[in-house]
Amino acid sequence: MAMKTIDSELFIKMFLAGAANLEANKEIINDLNVFPVPDGDTGTNMNMTIMAAVKEIHALEEPDLDRVAKAISSGSLRGARGNSGVILSQLLRGFTKVVREEQIINTKTLAIACERACNTAYKAVMKPKEGTILTVARGIADKAGEMAELTEDLEVALPQIIEHAKEVLKHTPELLPVLKEAGVVDSGGQGLLEILNGAYAAFSGQEIDFEAIVVEAGASGEQEFKDVHSLEDIKFGYCTEFLILVESEFTEKDEDEFKEFLSSIGDSVVCVADEEVVKIHVHTNDPGLALQRALQYGQLSDLKIENMWEEFAHITATKKGKKADEPRKEVGFIAVSVGEGMNKIFTELGVDHIIEGGQTMNPSTDDMITAIEKVNADHIFILPNNKNIILSANQAKDLTKDKNVIVVPTKTIPQGIAALIGYMEGDDIDTNIKHMDEVIKEVKTGQVTYAVRDTQFDGKEIKQGDIMGICDQGISAVGSDISETTLELLGNLVDEDSGIISLYYGIDVNDEDADKLYGQVEEAFPDVDIDMHFGGQPIYYYVLSVE
Repeated sequence: MAMKTIDSELFIKMFLAGAANLEANKEIINDLNVFPVPDGDTGTNMNMTIMAAVKEIHALEEPDLDRVAKAISSGSLRGARGNSGVILSQLLRGFTKVVREEQIINTKTLAIACERACNTAYKAVMKPKEGTILTVARGIADKAGEMAELTEDLEVALPQIIEHAKEVLKHTPELLPVLKEAGVVDSGGQGLLEILNGAYAAFSGQEIDFEAIVVEAGASGEQEFKDVHSLEDIKFGYCTEFLILVESEFTEKDEDEFKEFLSSIGDSVVCVADEEVVKIHVHTNDPGLALQRALQYGQLSDLKIENMWEEFAHITATKKGKKADEPRKEVGFIAVSVGEGMNKIFTELGVDHIIEGGQTMNPSTDDMITAIEKVNADHIFILPNNKNIILSANQAKDLTKDKNVIVVPTKTIPQGIAALIGYMEGDDIDTNIKHMDEVIKEVKTGQVTYAVRDTQFDGKEIKQGDIMGICDQGISAVGSDISETTLELLGNLVDEDSGIISLYYGIDVNDEDADKLYGQVEEAFPDVDIDMHFGGQPIYYYVLSVE
């Protein structure tokens, strides 16, 4: 007998099975990283993104199709990490929007949902590249549309859609030369395929062990917001935070009216809205008024009310010497950083809040939102300092309504440092945005690390354990000695216009070796000023910049 529809129970099983299969294969996906460096993170980012959605599903008391779709959309959106995670969240968001609208999943709904998912993800990327997860998503949508015209039987349609996805993935190296040279398929596309494979296993009736995924979901959920500032004069004493599970469209008018109401009963108002969930934060003396008004829009979830007077007393008693909060200022800064030394440098340059993370652990959209909430400023500059974090930062910017968030597209920590140095106190915001954008274009960045596998890249034969010097254009130097490879990398970056070399040594480099390299660099480039700093970053022996 043909199977023509998927009900809510089966849909949940399929989604959880897809997530479980992604979790089980995340390291395989990480290993597909084009650069053979020890920080491939596509699988990790996609896994943590989907696990945020899994957590939302487990929190549902009545998991019908509508609520499940909402949970997947809102959970993945807020938990999105890295480019691959953001794109996955947009695929899930587009797909579940159709599921909610149709309230039934058959071959025609599936085709419409896949098309919506694909279009939503393409729109989220400024310059979509073919040969990536987007190409695989487009292939899935095309095949789903074709099968919807041929059959109503999902048992016929689904395996053919998946087979087509495999073929599209297999051909990604033909569309993206960097994949072909590295001898790998696109890691994001592989991750999407793993989700499909897991979902189809559940559809086919295979027994899936969901216990591990429940534990994983609990470990990767949203960070709890803790307002731990020291306040000399607390006007509004209750830090109130909750979610509204909206029952109808939450319009811009609704948002403006609700924010106006919250402002009338308190301050520190944040309203983060997507199509299914509204996240509210307010400091008020009467939390009940905020909750009562919110109930007009839907059910409440994740309610959290903290007495800041008590918290202030506790903090001042246990953390003597902690500075009291200053009044709300015009401009604040958030930077993504990793390593004790790097964090110290950013703090000394005036950064208000540091998000721990980077290449080895991309912060989520929700991590960004939490940081924005904590910085008491009208205009907030975010320095992602990694190309894989820019999408998450922009997604957080779009979800923030009461502060002007500016994402400076810094792709490396040296660019972030240069952008901060380039910020001119007293100039207006637009002038500084323009100046910081110009400054980061003048910075050449290099990184020195080791290869985790044998490969061929940029015409270079690379063996596992080799030392690699990576610049903005790719792998620039390969050798067996850290100092020699660093010097070769610098030789490829320094030109007649270069004036400053900055080196940041990592946690695996001792002071003696760093001092020795400083002398070698000074001797090799006598006409250039040289700075050496302890960065404390993992994985990368040296991070360097040339300006």
